[in-house]
Amino acid sequence: MDMKERWLLVDEIAAHLGVNPGTIYKWIDRKKMPAHKLGRLWKFLASEIDQWGKAGHATVDIAATAPAAGNNQKPGL
Repeated sequence: MDMKERWLLVDEIAAHLGVNPGTIYKWIDRKKMPAHKLGRLWKFLASEIDQWGKAGHATVDIAATAPAAGNNQKPGL
């Protein structure tokens, strides 16, 4: 029996990986995340994303994200 894998949307793949949907769009652009554009929608196969992540391509540049995180934690200062 050959079962076809279901295509996932941005919100679904973000939940699968435990990240924000905005991170997915950044990874598509900056880290060449495997994604397929169908019309205006990005679609993903979880198996491709899992292989990509296991290969270490999803490593986040902490130095680039640290200032933004600090600003969100101390509003008004």
